[in-house]
Amino acid sequence: MSGQGEVRLQVDGGIASVTFDRPEARNALTWAMYEQLRGFCEQLRGDPAVRAVRFQGAGGEAFVAGTDIAQFQDFRSGEDGIAYERRIDATLQLLAALPMPTVAVVQGWCIGGGLAIASTCDFRLATPGSKFGVPIARTLGNCLSMANVAGLVAAFGRPRVQRLLLLADLIAAEEAQACGYVLEVVPPEGIEAAAQKLCAKLASLAPVTQQVSKEALARLLRRDLPEADDLIRRTYGSEDFREGVQAFLAKRPPVWKGR
Repeated sequence: MSGQGEVRLQVDGGIASVTFDRPEARNALTWAMYEQLRGFCEQLRGDPAVRAVRFQGAGGEAFVAGTDIAQFQDFRSGEDGIAYERRIDATLQLLAALPMPTVAVVQGWCIGGGLAIASTCDFRLATPGSKFGVPIARTLGNCLSMANVAGLVAAFGRPRVQRLLLLADLIAAEEAQACGYVLEVVPPEGIEAAAQKLCAKLASLAPVTQQVSKEALARLLRRDLPEADDLIRRTYGSEDFREGVQAFLAKRPPVWKGR
């Protein structure tokens, strides 16, 4: 699947490994890759032999650097944005619904949709050079769904999410560990062993307890989420969003007009 990338699944000894494989684009996700991810989540959800799932990016430079920006060129209105955010939410809901523990193994960039995927996982490991962020206020001028924002606030806390969304800050691995978002920061040469050790420990524990605990936490996160279609429609229907996409693809700074 040259150019479009692919998501690969391997299962070994009760541990599933899902790899985002498009290193030439820092594993930015195409629509085809999102579809593959959804398919694997549905497959794994019904496999009682799988006791833990790890997610990682190929190439060592990125976990996932967001959604492939070129795909936004076809957006014509705010309704396209609503459909896109619902599509992302549905993918994340499938990932969150996996009954077994999940681990994001982050090396390098973990941006946008990649941050959403990592945040939906139960645990995160990272290398010292990893960066976490949603720099859309600097790049595209789009927004996140309410469920995505709620997930980030639960993972990072509101002050850091304000930095991520309003200041377009990137959070380094050490700070992410200090606030509890990252479980452990490991040198690149040790990240594979650390991931194997964590997954093996998770696989050795009581699965029913893990399953109901995950669902309890998920219900707390989902409760009383307000609607946000009006916010998404306004953002994706704006001139600024169209300017952000074109500027990104042209590799020039965007000129924001506030409309």
